[in-house]
Amino acid sequence: MFTYVCLGTNDAPRAAAFYDAVLAPLGLQRVDTSGEPDWEGWHGWGTYEDQGAREVALWLCPPFDGRAATVGNGTMVALRARSWKAVDAFHAQALVHGGRSEGEPGLRPQYNPDFYAAYVRDPDGHKLAAVCRGFTAPQGA
Repeated sequence: MFTYVCLGTNDAPRAAAFYDAVLAPLGLQRVDTSGEPDWEGWHGWGTYEDQGAREVALWLCPPFDGRAATVGNGTMVALRARSWKAVDAFHAQALVHGGRSEGEPGLRPQYNPDFYAAYVRDPDGHKLAAVCRGFTAPQGA
């Protein structure tokens, strides 16, 4: 459905460090935009190939209008995790790298019996979730 999601940031280096740490447990690495024109201040994670012909990515950038980046009330980006351990690491890394908790890792049976998630805010205030489905008990237990 989506090709990319873009979030504004007021401090690109700080945001990039936060997302590098938080997205690594989910298996997402920063994309390579070397050789691309006009990518100053942009950082992305996910898939970006053939100058965007193949793209599923999360991008951070300063707002185009030059004004401060702000968050949307009710806006959230939920990212897929392959395990409960990855959700737990996502949450822990967010707290270590300047984010704040919006919901500890745990099952959310009000959504579904296998809905394991954690919710955080990044340093700019954007709400993120890591969600693992398919298990109702910790893997390996």
